[in-house]
Amino acid sequence: MADDEATPRSAPREVRIDKRQVRVLAHPLRMRLIGALRVHGPATATTLAELLGTNTGATSYHLRQLAEVGLVTEDPDRGSGRQRWWQAAHDVTSWEPSDFDDDPDARAAIEWIQGDQVRHLVEHAERWFATQHEWTPAWRDALGMGDIFMTLPPDRLEALRAEVWQVLERYNREARAGTSADPQARPVQVFLAAYPLLEGPR
Repeated sequence: MADDEATPRSAPREVRIDKRQVRVLAHPLRMRLIGALRVHGPATATTLAELLGTNTGATSYHLRQLAEVGLVTEDPDRGSGRQRWWQAAHDVTSWEPSDFDDDPDARAAIEWIQGDQVRHLVEHAERWFATQHEWTPAWRDALGMGDIFMTLPPDRLEALRAEVWQVLERYNREARAGTSADPQARPVQVFLAAYPLLEGPR
């Protein structure tokens, strides 16, 4: 989701993270800070600390670390005096695992980030399971997950992922442009994943 819903853009601002950025990003609080800024928009360290259940000193320190590698920036239009407002520098973070094959530290960092994404998905799903009875039938039918088995070579799988991602981006652009006035609209998070079907000894 965009970090600034008030200004529609034709496409999400995307960064393909480099080795330095991935090493800085591989930290649980920093991942949560980026996510909070993208979902909720610009905020102060104090606001983020309250939102994430931590302290202002920790959020301030980690925001500065993220700023040093260009993943967050200050919002000069909102700052006043000593109060600093921060915003996500991008809407989408992308990479290919092979980007870091020649750097063991960066490779370990991206593997941690991927594992954290899976942990987040599990926690997100468990919270949904615990509260889904509170939602309307329309939402309960619309939300959820599914899977499909197929046999594809790497280039076709990459093409599939790219095409599905284009669909997601199109819906995201349309949501920014028009659904804010729809009383039924709610923020949702869509995960896109493809993994090999491992059978027998590896």
